[in-house]
Amino acid sequence: MKKLMVLCTGNSCRSQIAHGYFEKFSGNNIEVYSAGVETHGVNPRALLVMNEDGVDISNNTSNNILEYNDITFDFIITVCDSAKERCPYFPSKSLHIHHSFSDPASATGTEDQILDSFREVRDEIKTFVRGFIKQYLSDIA
Repeated sequence: MKKLMVLCTGNSCRSQIAHGYFEKFSGNNIEVYSAGVETHGVNPRALLVMNEDGVDISNNTSNNILEYNDITFDFIITVCDSAKERCPYFPSKSLHIHHSFSDPASATGTEDQILDSFREVRDEIKTFVRGFIKQYLSDIA
């Protein structure tokens, strides 16, 4: 079974959202991990907007990438520029993919405006994950 890591700065929003969609759209035919170069806890707004789309990530935890040093990943996906720059070296032949998404946790305004930012990023990540699976994992989905 292929192993996929989604990496972000704090493993609280973008990587958690991608993690949820990779599990949903792959039919659990890949091992999905997510981590951060830091840990900030899973953002409650990420939980909320994923639940709105029928994806439950409430059991996810915020993990540090160093916890996974002994795992050989087939794919490592960074979803923010900071994580790309700070991503540790993994001695493997994993395919590294980078796609930077805006950080919804930095959104300002009313609660509705902030949630709209989370929804926008969620939808962008959803589209990215579907495209990734179609391009790299079409044999399993």
